[in-house]
Amino acid sequence: MSLLLALHSSSPVLGVGLVDLQQPDIPPRLMAFDLGRALSNQLLGCVEQLLPADRWPQLGRLAVATGPGGFTGTRLTVVLARTLAQQLQLPLDGISSFALVAARLALAEPTWLCQTLPRRGVVAGLYGPDPAAIGGVAELAAPRLFPTGTALPPGPCVDATVQIPGDLQPLLTISAARAAAATPSPWQAVLPLYPTSPVDG
Repeated sequence: MSLLLALHSSSPVLGVGLVDLQQPDIPPRLMAFDLGRALSNQLLGCVEQLLPADRWPQLGRLAVATGPGGFTGTRLTVVLARTLAQQLQLPLDGISSFALVAARLALAEPTWLCQTLPRRGVVAGLYGPDPAAIGGVAELAAPRLFPTGTALPPGPCVDATVQIPGDLQPLLTISAARAAAATPSPWQAVLPLYPTSPVDG
């Protein structure tokens, strides 16, 4: 039970990553599937392309991106990850997709990560460097909706565009570090992050 499986569907592209926690020198396997609205029908099949179901008992930990992202896509992978964690009795790390972007960008100063929603406003969260934090960044303000016409607080703002498979690497890295620290990470605490009312995306 040494495998770590990561799922990320906060964008139209599904990302699936796999690493062996007992062999950290071996690069992770990363796959990207541009599914859009077909995610609900193809999610399990895509996961099995990387890790067939008969190998799921080899899993030792799970990780999932919790959003912000499309309501349906994010919810599906979170539900799948929670179900696997419950059935296999595994720890589950839920990480914000904005936090993963921040880790990938290796921010040098506190920065707002922003995602524009047409006709609604901007979802933004504040992140900054923190060498003591797993992943090297800390969430200074959780993502929330700034309605159209509302100004963001002062500070630099960059686009929080998800990159798959790129954002899978920090997801695996953060989860592997939590595994090394024996962090419990109960699956019950992992929920999708919706800064706005649910809108199918």
